[in-house]
Amino acid sequence: QVHLVESGGGLVQAGGSLRLSCAASGSAFSTNALGWYRQAPGKQRELVAAITSGGHTNYTDSMKGRFTISRDNAKNTVYLQMNSLTPEDTAVYYCNAGILTFRGSYYPSDYWGQGTQVTVSS
Repeated sequence: QVHLVESGGGLVQAGGSLRLSCAASGSAFSTNALGWYRQAPGKQRELVAAITSGGHTNYTDSMKGRFTISRDNAKNTVYLQMNSLTPEDTAVYYCNAGILTFRGSYYPSDYWGQGTQVTVSS
């Protein structure tokens, strides 16, 4: 089993930046990646980006360019650097353990963090 803990959320002004962290502990077979999802009020949860243990990344097209996912294997932590934030980025951001295929498809598992709130003011 995998335990995921997100942190780094908060209140930021539009145009600002924020870096989220996801600390992973434990282990899970059949997973090779960690992904960031977000869910805004009244909207479905959507994938932001994913990264494998080897550093291969994939982004949802609408996020690419502003958001950057990275990892620190020494700390067993993945990060989501968010730049040029807008109020539309306001959401709860979740970390998930899943599978990122060589074709760039991400398949989430049942392992989710508790989420961290990101609020962007206009």
